[in-house]
Amino acid sequence: MIRKFFSDVRGNYALMTAAAIVPIMGGLALAVDYTEMAKQRQETLNALDAAGIATARRIVEGGGTEDQIKAYAKDYFEANLGSVKPSNTILTVVLPQNNTGGGTLKLSAALKYAPYFYPTFANLIGKDMGDTQKLDFNATSEIKLKNTLEVALVLDNSGSMDDTGSGSGKKRMVLLKEAAKELVDTISAQAQSMKQISKPVQFAVVPFAASVNVGAANKTKTWMDLDGISPVHHENFDWTVFTASNKKVTKVGSIYYKKGSGWGSQENQKVTRLTLLDDIIYPSSRTWVPKNVCIATYGNGSCKTWQDQGQYSYTYAPYASWGGCVEARPYPYNVNDTSPSSSVPATYFVPMFAPDETDRKDSSNRNANGNWWSDDSSSTDDALRQRSTLKYFVAGAWGSSAAAASSGPNDSCTTTAITPLTDVSATAGVTTIKDAIDAMASNGATNVPEGMAWGWRVLSSGQPFNEGRSESEKGNDKVVIVLTDGANTYYTPTSLGYNDLAGNKSIYSAYGYTGKSYNSGDTRLFMNTSSSVGKTTYTNANYTTALNEQFATLCGNAKTAGVIVMTVSLDLSTTNTTENAQINALKTCSSDSRFRKDSAGQPVKLYWNTTGGSLAKTFKEIADELSNLRIVG
Repeated sequence: MIRKFFSDVRGNYALMTAAAIVPIMGGLALAVDYTEMAKQRQETLNALDAAGIATARRIVEGGGTEDQIKAYAKDYFEANLGSVKPSNTILTVVLPQNNTGGGTLKLSAALKYAPYFYPTFANLIGKDMGDTQKLDFNATSEIKLKNTLEVALVLDNSGSMDDTGSGSGKKRMVLLKEAAKELVDTISAQAQSMKQISKPVQFAVVPFAASVNVGAANKTKTWMDLDGISPVHHENFDWTVFTASNKKVTKVGSIYYKKGSGWGSQENQKVTRLTLLDDIIYPSSRTWVPKNVCIATYGNGSCKTWQDQGQYSYTYAPYASWGGCVEARPYPYNVNDTSPSSSVPATYFVPMFAPDETDRKDSSNRNANGNWWSDDSSSTDDALRQRSTLKYFVAGAWGSSAAAASSGPNDSCTTTAITPLTDVSATAGVTTIKDAIDAMASNGATNVPEGMAWGWRVLSSGQPFNEGRSESEKGNDKVVIVLTDGANTYYTPTSLGYNDLAGNKSIYSAYGYTGKSYNSGDTRLFMNTSSSVGKTTYTNANYTTALNEQFATLCGNAKTAGVIVMTVSLDLSTTNTTENAQINALKTCSSDSRFRKDSAGQPVKLYWNTTGGSLAKTFKEIADELSNLRIVG
């Protein structure tokens, strides 16, 4: 065939070949250039995406001025171009605060492709080289920085936080304050770059010890049990002791009222824990009111001897005001975020009120833990002496004084109040959160479930605190960070050196008395616990087991609701059985990281077992995790 082609002298093949060579060579030129162009286009796109992610992370880490961030983006982009010449590209960077709508980092790249063969082919066929512009292209990559992040710092304020942190030389509370404030500074700096987004990052502070303080300023909120209708509201009080016909406390429907003329102007007023606090009074001052009486006269009837038979006039003041702490709700509302509703009275929050306990001492000469008022009874029935409410309406004697903080009816209420979600993209918000952290103090027992529950509640969009964004809102993460330095604790009176003549089985705290039940069933602390919890075993160890189970249920519910849970154990040892149980509980409670994996490729748990000396490093790692949450790839 080939030999025939070369021996043919007719010229037809030559003419046909000459005619075909131009389109053949043109097609080859276009194919080569197109392949190279496609390669350069893909390399440019890859470089653009890489630069976008890297620059987004640089922004959320507080990466510098606008010019510095743009220079960083350009350097990163050009370093990843591969075979593409940087001189053939133009990168445009629009930062989130300058982008219409906000929240998006926009990178645009223009590639001017320099073809290899197309210019020669164009000259050959007389085409205008301007047609090479058709081979150029533009591409845009947008990286969305998540609009909002809500973080609840649930921080242990128990008495052991006053101990020295391992490997530090500083008290644990001091270390915690330093690390927490640094975390707030880091994340708030990121928030401040989001100029066009409302409240991009909010923080709340939830100090906890034996209970949680929701704030005395919330005394009249609708989510409080203002009518005393929660099933646990009156479990420690006996109102039938008012037997006088003109002075009774009568239940009408589900509300107790003062009935009878003996109440004077207070007749028909509701009776609740909050009104009872107003009724307990002591003489705060007194004034002598003279009354001169003639006790001897002269014969003419005039007074010979006068005697001042006056008396003191007393001014009374409330013995105590509500400290702001609330009890745990009955199951299941102690482990969920159900908003209070009049249709389900158990969902209301009941103000803590530690009842006055018996005045009597036991055979070991021990006092009751909560003896803060004089009993109105001489009975030897100590449970009766405790629950009688008559005593609260007898004014204190002269010389008595107002209750000290965290004492009297506010016993076990030792923490500062919750600071609700606050925008930290503004300086004022940062100051508010850091001041709340600084105000924390170490005092009391450890009730991690109550702290965790209120951490969830401050993040939610429903009452009692409704500063949180809707749970259905996209681009928003709700994060609870729980730190504790000890196991959950609830104490028997005898373990603390007090008597238990009234049969309370525990000191009064957020779950009330473990020996009392509002429904004649399981005490609140034991409700919905497994067989591992002895329902009639009144020991500190059993109380810890019960609290751990409540915590586990709560954590599962919070995570199911979409809350990200980060947990930190401080100075806990795996060799201590009780502390190791808390370590396991905290680890199980924690969420999985979305960004970090272990050596087996599994998500890392968002749990840190740290020491006092390493706490600052731990909080920096938490800051990194929070920063990652702010970027959507």
